[in-house]
Amino acid sequence: MAAARELFATRGYQSVPADDIVRAAGVTRGALYHHYSDKQGLFRAVVEELEKEITAETEAALRAAPDPVTGMLSALGAFLDICLREEVRQISMTDAPAVLGWATYREIEAEHGLGLLVTLVEEAIGSGVLKPQPVRTLAQLILSAVTEAARMIAEADDPATTRGEVEQVLGTWFATLLGNTTG
Repeated sequence: MAAARELFATRGYQSVPADDIVRAAGVTRGALYHHYSDKQGLFRAVVEELEKEITAETEAALRAAPDPVTGMLSALGAFLDICLREEVRQISMTDAPAVLGWATYREIEAEHGLGLLVTLVEEAIGSGVLKPQPVRTLAQLILSAVTEAARMIAEADDPATTRGEVEQVLGTWFATLLGNTTG
């Protein structure tokens, strides 16, 4: 999986034949198909591993913050920084939706990122920072917004500038959302 991940990150899924993967991994084609049904199955495993890492890194930024508002903004910044990484831009944001299909990609994304956002929204409501509202609905809308921000970064001619712009807009939205507990 490590060899495939590196190849997918540097060349993109479509430019990596299975023979290149097995050669880089030092295994036989039979070994590849013993563990994964096909190249797409291996790619899905790579995407899931990467999404777990992204979620863990984002959650670490959230948990290091002293309060839910700072945590949410810190987690947003950490996530957007992660989205600048070429590996994430190529595998998660560019190839995953195209190779796995939008429904499967969203399923993987929801399995990892949505759970963290549900917890964050529940904590914010529990601490009185966020007005009580449907937790899963708000978490899904936040996930949709940050996923679109990530795609904007991945597709941008100037990813660093786009990252700054989406952080400004999303940061303002999140601060407003979290700052208005009476509305």
